[in-house]
Amino acid sequence: MSSPIPPQMRAWQYASTAGGLEKNLTLNTAAPTPSITPGSTDELLIRVLTTSLNPADHKVPELINSALPVNLLRSMVIKLPASPCADFCGVVVATSPKIDNFAVGDIVFGRLPPTTSQGATGEYILAPRKVCAQLPKTGITPEEAASLPCAGLTAYQCIKPYVKQGDKVFINGGSGGCGTFGIQIAKALGCFVTTTCSTGKIELVKNLGADEVIDYTVTNVAEEMKKKGQTYTLVVDNVGVTPGTSGDGKSQQQGDLYKASEEFLLPGGKGRFIQVGGPLSMASFKTLGSRLFTPGFLGGGKTKLELFTLKGTKTEELEELAGLVVEGKVKPLVEEVFGFEDVVKAFERIKSGRSKGKLVVRVAKE
Repeated sequence: MSSPIPPQMRAWQYASTAGGLEKNLTLNTAAPTPSITPGSTDELLIRVLTTSLNPADHKVPELINSALPVNLLRSMVIKLPASPCADFCGVVVATSPKIDNFAVGDIVFGRLPPTTSQGATGEYILAPRKVCAQLPKTGITPEEAASLPCAGLTAYQCIKPYVKQGDKVFINGGSGGCGTFGIQIAKALGCFVTTTCSTGKIELVKNLGADEVIDYTVTNVAEEMKKKGQTYTLVVDNVGVTPGTSGDGKSQQQGDLYKASEEFLLPGGKGRFIQVGGPLSMASFKTLGSRLFTPGFLGGGKTKLELFTLKGTKTEELEELAGLVVEGKVKPLVEEVFGFEDVVKAFERIKSGRSKGKLVVRVAKE
C-alpha cells in the first residue's frame, strides 16, 4: 500500500540568481506538493529519489536573470520561486487517468524541461509521461539513472545519427558528463575515438575506451589534430572556449579548433563539427557569431558549424541508453553523490569546472 502524498514537501528554491544560483538557494520545508492537473491525460506525479546536476541547471536561470532586469519578466520564463535540476529518477505515486504504460509504484527516470519551476531538487515533481522511461529491474541504480538523461541524450543525439562502424570521432572535452558518455557511446557504435583532457584525467578517459588522448595543458589541440589529415567523420566540441582561453582555469593550448577542423574532417562536406558546450560570455558569443556568419573567403572557417540543442526527451532513447548500461557497454561515471542537505555544495562543485563525470543528489531513499 502506497504512502499518502503529503500536502507540503521540502524543496530547494531560488527567487534570484544575482551573484550565482548557488548563493541564492534556500531550503523551503513547507513548499506545496504538486498534484495532477485536473483534466490532464499524460502526467505522472513522482516522488524523487535522485537528481543529477548539469551546467544548464545554473546557466539557464543565471542567463535569464542577467538578460531580464525585472523579476516579473523573469517569472514569465521560469515561475519564481523555482527549484533547479531537470534530470531525475523516482517513484510514481499518482498518474493522470487512462495512462496504461506507467503505474503507481513504478520507478522511472527522465528529464524535465529546462525552464521548469518545479525541478528535481524538490521531493515531488510532475512530469509528462513522454519524458519518462521505466528503470530496468537490474543493472542500473537510481543514481546512475538520474545521471543519464541530459548528458547521455546529448552525447547520443550528437553521435549516433552521424557515424557508422569504423568512423573516426573527435570529442573535445572527454572527462565531463557529455564527454564521458560520448566516448562510450562512440565506442559502442564501433568508432575510433580521439579525445582531450587535462593531465590528471588521462587514465580516466582511457579506461572509458578512448583510443587516443590529447593533453590540452601541454599540447596545442588544433595543431595536433591537423597532423592527422582529413580522416575524421565527426567533431563533438564540449568545450567551445574562445581560442587561447581556458574552460576550467588551467593552462590550455586549444588553438582555433573550428578553423583547423577543415584539415582533419573528411573533405567534400562529409565531416561534421557539432558544438555542444561553451561559457556564456561576450567573448564566446563573439567567437560563435564569427564562426556562424563569417564566410571562408573572408577568413572564416570552411566547415559548417552545427550548434547542438537537445532534441527533446524521448522514452525510446532513454530506454536505449538504459539498455546500454545494463549490457555493460556504457558506465555512467558518477563522481560524487551528495545528500539532499548539500545541494548548495553540489552546485559549487559543478561550477568549479573540476568535476570528473556526474554529480548526483540523493533526494530520498526508495
